Amino acid sequence: MLRPGLPSHLPFTPLPYGGTVSATSPSLERRLGLGDAVFIGVGSMVGAGVFAAFTPAAQVAGNGLLIGLLVAAVVAFCNATASAQLAAVYPSSGGTYLFGRMQLGPWWGFIAGWSFLIGKMASCAAMAMVFAAYAVPPAWQRPVAIGAVVLLAAVNYRGITRTARLTRIIVVAVLVVLATVVAAGIAAGPGEAVTAAGGLGDPGSWVAGGWHGMLQSAGLLFFAFAGYARIATLSEEVRNPARTIPRAIVLSLGIAVVVYAAIALTLLLVLGSDRLASTATPLADVVTSAGWGFAEPLTRVGAALASLGALLALITGIGRTALAMARERDLPRWFAAVHPRFSTPHRAEVAVAVVVCVLVVSVDLRGAIGFSSFGVLLYYLVATVCAFTQRGSERRYPRVLQVVGALGCVVLVATLPWQSTAAGIVVVVIGCLYRLAVQRSIRISAHTD
Repeated sequence: MLRPGLPSHLPFTPLPYGGTVSATSPSLERRLGLGDAVFIGVGSMVGAGVFAAFTPAAQVAGNGLLIGLLVAAVVAFCNATASAQLAAVYPSSGGTYLFGRMQLGPWWGFIAGWSFLIGKMASCAAMAMVFAAYAVPPAWQRPVAIGAVVLLAAVNYRGITRTARLTRIIVVAVLVVLATVVAAGIAAGPGEAVTAAGGLGDPGSWVAGGWHGMLQSAGLLFFAFAGYARIATLSEEVRNPARTIPRAIVLSLGIAVVVYAAIALTLLLVLGSDRLASTATPLADVVTSAGWGFAEPLTRVGAALASLGALLALITGIGRTALAMARERDLPRWFAAVHPRFSTPHRAEVAVAVVVCVLVVSVDLRGAIGFSSFGVLLYYLVATVCAFTQRGSERRYPRVLQVVGALGCVVLVATLPWQSTAAGIVVVVIGCLYRLAVQRSIRISAHTD
């Protein structure tokens, strides 16, 4: 329920922990309904992750990736309900960046926002690279990935309704492709390697990678589930957000969990964990194993479209978070501009596209996934702590969900590849140093005046 008598686009000022939420930046228009929000959420989750995340998960956990998938889904559900509870009270751009500022103080908000930006820009690079890997030969992959980023940034630049329409088309096409893969898996039946190993019913195959391997697979698979936060970052553009946002978050996550579970079982039953761990195109291998050669190009097209859908939603969410941070001078105020015709944070979106293009030419896919998971898990850790502090009528879900969500985030971060964790810590420290410098400059300026 909105608090009365406050600006419509940033309705909660002043902050209880010092500072204010700016009311000077133009607001975005509320153009999205429940269906739009659900499609954007599903498009963010059922993206390149379904084509790319299972291979590294199988490498560290074998059949135990199913346990990892369950853990990732539980942590995602706990965090999704926290985001839904918060978004119903704070329906403005910024997601957990705004939630952190309002519930815990500006520094918590900054850490959440900065973690989201760095994690999701790495995700954008991963999505673009997966798209190019399925679409063109290796020599052309990085230039084509950059072209995809530029093209989708241009779509976002021209308005959120265009983004929503394109996302609907992409999501429907991808779900048709994934249904085809599952049907091919049913037709193929268990592969020879799976039958020889005793199938998924062998308990030893589930724990072969150990608990660390299963939890690391959960951290890698969480990368695929994290798209539901995109809905919260779009709160300022959703009609009746207090009702629409919570419903859209839970619905889109539920759809994604069902899809991922079906695909994981299909891959393990047809290919087996060893073959899954060694292939870069697991879904295409399933249709080939079934003798459905005609569907192999369709699978590649689906992978490319899924990657584009996730990339489109990611760029949208990052731009809105950057807008919210710029409003509070946690990023340069130049990024707070809203286009007078298209009602989009156009400067922020152009800057995001430039950074992602740089990442495309400088990182590898697995490194991008691990780094993204670090940033996103830290972001959701702040969200669960924020939701835990809510009281009275603001609460929608029991606090035990937030406790489980927070613990899950900490555990999954601890099991990520150490290189990803180390790089994430360094970048977060750099962001904090930047904010300290800006705050010092503001204090000196105020003292001088």
